[in-house]
This record gives sequence, C-alpha cells and structure tokens, in this order.
Amino acid sequence: MNGRRLFVTAGRVLTQLRHDPRSIALMLIAPSLLVGLFAWLFSDQEGVFDQFGGAILALFPFIVMFLITSITTLRERRSGTLERLMTTPLGKADFILGYALAFGTMALLQAGITVSFAVWICGLDVDGPLWQLGLVAIVDALLGTALGLLASAFAQTEFQAVQFMPLLVFPQIILGGLFMPRDEMPDVLYAISDWLPLSYAIDTINAVAAGDEGWDVFAPLLIVVAFAVGALVLASLTLRRRTP
Repeated sequence: MNGRRLFVTAGRVLTQLRHDPRSIALMLIAPSLLVGLFAWLFSDQEGVFDQFGGAILALFPFIVMFLITSITTLRERRSGTLERLMTTPLGKADFILGYALAFGTMALLQAGITVSFAVWICGLDVDGPLWQLGLVAIVDALLGTALGLLASAFAQTEFQAVQFMPLLVFPQIILGGLFMPRDEMPDVLYAISDWLPLSYAIDTINAVAAGDEGWDVFAPLLIVVAFAVGALVLASLTLRRRTP
C-alpha cells in the first residue's frame, strides 16, 4: 500500500462525485429526509421518535452508503477503469482504501447533516453528548461503505449489487434490535445477531441516547470498526480487475 496513491485515488473519486450531483444529494440529503419522514410519521405519538430515532440514525446512513459505494465501485470495474488503473503501480489495497477514504469523507459530511437535522429540526432528544451521536453515525456510514465495497467485489452487475441487500443488509435490520430488544429474541436469533455488525451499531447509538458512558458506548463501537476493517481487507483480497 502506498500513501500517495491512496490519496490520489480518493481525490479522483471525490472529483467524480463532484460532477454527479444526484449521488451527492442521495448521500448527504436522503438520510435526513428519511429521518424527517419518520419523525413526521410519529409526530402525534409522544416519545416514539425519541425511542427509535437513534436507531434510525444508525440505519439510514448505513443503507445509503452501502448502495452508493457498491454500485459506484462496480461501474469502475465494468467500464474497464479498474483494469486500466491496475496497469499502473496502483494496488488493490490502494484502490479499496482510496475509495473508503473518499466515501468516508462524504460520510463525515453526511453524519453532520443528518445528526444536526434529527436533533435541531426533528427534535430528537438524547441524553448523551452530540459528538458521540455524530461519531456513531460516521462509523455506521463507514460500515455501509466497507460492506458495499465487499459486495461490489462479488457482483457482476448493478442489479446484482442491489440484490446483496437481502443478504447483507435486511437480516441486520431485522435482527439488529430495532424492532425487538435483542435479549428478548429466541436464543438462536440472538446468537445470530451477535455476528451482525449493525446489532452493535444500534447498541452503541442506543447507549448514547440513554446517556451511558465509557465502555457501554465504545465497546460495541469498536466491534463495528473491527467489522468494517475486516470487510475492507476481504474486499481488497477478492477484488477483480474486470467483470467478465
């Protein structure tokens, strides 16, 4: 891995995104709109948004970044761009980490906008500090980015990349603790949820919303980071230069 090539790759991706306002709007604005829709839906039911709003903040950035990253990376490979880049000294790790850095920058902006909108516009009430809420949102978006890069390494078309959602995303939404506390699930489902990173993301953001401190917040967050790093490593090992 070469630091200079990594930053050049990240800069190239950000330059491409700058000329794609629809993708920028999807990444930066769509999560806030979805959070706002959820808050509006339950505006007449006191306490519902405060109860589920934190978990929603973990969910929507994760989904949006997964979709954008997987489809964008796959287009690079299908168009032959990746194959041409691989004729240069650029390595697979440089490519994957460059993409992760570029989309991580977008995730930072996305988290700031989404958390600010949820707290100051939608009225989300959290007992913990807002910077922790923003940190969790960033890490969740990075997790979506990492899994999106991993999915793009196996998919052959954009449609196949979207089809990975039922495999990599939907089970995590169902078993992550959004609809039912994980400790109330059947033993088998609880055991499965322990292997899903979004479970720990929701645990972390619920801990922040409840005003918990120390390892109650950062232990599950570090597990999410470990999953994201593992996905990036696996993506770099399985990345193909070109889709057949």
